[in-house]
Amino acid sequence: MDFTLKIYKQLLQSLQKAGYQFQTFENYMERPAQGKCVILRHDVDLRAENSLATAEIENALGICATYFFRVVPQSNKPHIIKQIASLGHEIGYHYEDMAICGGEAEKAIAHFNAKLQYFRQFYPVKTVCMHGAPRSKYDGKDLWKHYSYRDFGIIGEPYFDVDFNHVFYLTDTGRCWDGSRFSVRDKVQTAFTQSYHSTSQIIEAACGGSLPQQVMITTHPQRWTDNKMQWLKELMLQNAKNSVKRILILLRKG
Repeated sequence: MDFTLKIYKQLLQSLQKAGYQFQTFENYMERPAQGKCVILRHDVDLRAENSLATAEIENALGICATYFFRVVPQSNKPHIIKQIASLGHEIGYHYEDMAICGGEAEKAIAHFNAKLQYFRQFYPVKTVCMHGAPRSKYDGKDLWKHYSYRDFGIIGEPYFDVDFNHVFYLTDTGRCWDGSRFSVRDKVQTAFTQSYHSTSQIIEAACGGSLPQQVMITTHPQRWTDNKMQWLKELMLQNAKNSVKRILILLRKG
């Protein structure tokens, strides 16, 4: 079965065996590694407890990752954030201020600053990442048409500061690794043509030497569990979400 903690651990181990270094997004922005490198990013949308499970696996393997937390209660759980930070992982803000503030940029930037300061009580946050908020008509990235995140001490935002023609982007959006057709906003412009559907295919590519040298892997830890009931529930819920997202994408194109 895919999207279990068992296969997630196998993915990390296969990348290590293939000679990949792991970096947090903050580390990559400050001192990008040369050669084989994985920027390991987690968007904590829901079920923050699942993020602690992946963080513990990574810590046991000597890996540090970046965890972007939303302000909603399902993600913003201080005791979880503190534990993940204590394991040596980076904490960032998964912002959606334009959606929360109804597209009013002035209110949104004030909200952004307040929540950034909130997350800085757990970690000296230097990076942020847009949450897609697919049900909202407001794109979080539009906030930066009016303001600059660098004015708030932020050194990086993946959708603005990573050259995805150089860094291969892998995201489990849609509960698969080739789910761009289900994604409203988690998309990048890239020259790479490789495509993988399952985690096993990524493992095979890493072991076989065909995976690009520089990779950003984005997971949503809510999807990754060894609990069979939770795994099945997430599968069914994601299938329903994918159907809704496809309709939203078609409507917005129209």
